[in-house]
Amino acid sequence: MLRLLRLARIVLTVYRFGLDEIVAASLKSAWLVRLVRAVPVGRSFREPRGVRLRRALEDLGPIFVKFGQALSTRRDLLPADVADELAKLQDRVPPFDSELAVREIERGLGRRIDEVFASFERTPVASASIAQVHLAVMKNEPALGAWAGREVAVKVLRPGMLPAIEKDLGLMDVGAGLVERLWREGKRLRPREVVAEFDKLLHDELDLMREAANASQLRRNFADSKLLRVPEMYWDCCRDNVLVMERMRGIPVSQVERLRAAGIDIKKLSRDAVDVFFTQALRDGFFHADMHPGNIYVGDAGEDFGRWIALDFGIVGTLSESDKNYLAQNFLAFFRRDYKRVAELHVESGWVPAATRVDELENAIRAVCEPIFDRPLKDISFAQVLLRLFETSRRFNVEVQPQLVLLQKTLLQIEGLGRQLDPDLDLWKTAKPILERWMQAQMGWQGLEDKLRREAAQWSRLVPQLPRLLHQALTDTGRDDRLLAEMRRLRQETQRRNRLLLVGVTCLGALVVMLAWMFIGMPLPGR
Repeated sequence: MLRLLRLARIVLTVYRFGLDEIVAASLKSAWLVRLVRAVPVGRSFREPRGVRLRRALEDLGPIFVKFGQALSTRRDLLPADVADELAKLQDRVPPFDSELAVREIERGLGRRIDEVFASFERTPVASASIAQVHLAVMKNEPALGAWAGREVAVKVLRPGMLPAIEKDLGLMDVGAGLVERLWREGKRLRPREVVAEFDKLLHDELDLMREAANASQLRRNFADSKLLRVPEMYWDCCRDNVLVMERMRGIPVSQVERLRAAGIDIKKLSRDAVDVFFTQALRDGFFHADMHPGNIYVGDAGEDFGRWIALDFGIVGTLSESDKNYLAQNFLAFFRRDYKRVAELHVESGWVPAATRVDELENAIRAVCEPIFDRPLKDISFAQVLLRLFETSRRFNVEVQPQLVLLQKTLLQIEGLGRQLDPDLDLWKTAKPILERWMQAQMGWQGLEDKLRREAAQWSRLVPQLPRLLHQALTDTGRDDRLLAEMRRLRQETQRRNRLLLVGVTCLGALVVMLAWMFIGMPLPGR
């Protein structure tokens, strides 16, 4: 009954925001179109379809908001106007009651809150659909070691989130099945796969231990960096539903005037953002994949002055060595305007069918990318470039790589940050030397030296055995003689069987001929 009521509310919301018109325009069946359009209208909408869809998702609640956010990254599936509007969705909801938060923290830690914290602020400093954050101070006890008396941030999941999520995900899966069967482009949109991706993403965010592990890995990757600061996790107080980490102080990256007033070099900050992004993606293959302004601060004092500060590590992306190699070569070929190499890489990687004509793909990529070079960032929309590349990809049956979807989303977020900080930033010129250094580290003499060092441990075990193995290979002729003798025996046995088979077939043939002659030559009865 609850699911039916929820479904009824979804249908009413679709009608109220005029989304049924979008549905009718995309249905396969003519009678379904007539049925949808038979509903009394009496409505007029001045807002574009993307705005109405965004407002409908906001009306349906936080889970649908997060689904819209995830969907906005799939620019290979959506029209540009819809994807751009969905990207504006803000995951901001009113905080839940602080007493509930305290009970949830105590349930997770198995201790009273005053046994862990010297002070705990009941009013949250941040609130989203999945969790909210409170500030606290650890107790000043020797047993806490370096954490004694430290300021911390405590993240706690909203109570009862999993059942609510499961209900909405079930409805989304049903809706995805209907879209696949009834919409003209249902197959191409792959709605079931999109919902499955969202399901995994959401369940990952519900596990705060996973988020703490992501933060710990990113912190280790940038331990010696002067560009990015990642808070330390207090593992003794991290659970599936509670996360305690070092408190970070800084200025939200969206407050540009405050950054300027603090004396921070805005142009350097924007260049550092590009450096941090490509370092995460290409050097480590492990990157923060939710870099919207709410999750990024800039240090304004001490060692963190002018340094990026990352928060919220629920969504990270990973790339294999093969992915990193092809991406780096693609980016570098783009920057050098070597479109033929870009096309060849797509074929070599299997992203397009092997029979694709490289020259045709090269021309299509050139038509998309050539107009954007030698222009400042303020005149370039990477969203539009990606959209046109996706349209080109569909023409050539390019398979969308799931592991690259988060990378595309993060690149668009970097674009937004860059425009906000320094509209004159040239992303191409900033990223090119970073990519060239990485390529040298991977494929030049430095890369060769690094690979030799990694293999040295294996060689230290194998090299001492080489003389013995070589001696065995040169002297152990007896095994070869036995093998040759066995091969001769098998060949002789095969020949003997073949001769016997030939004699048998010959005798059988002679018997058949003799019987046939006797039958034909005998007088028939009655003659």
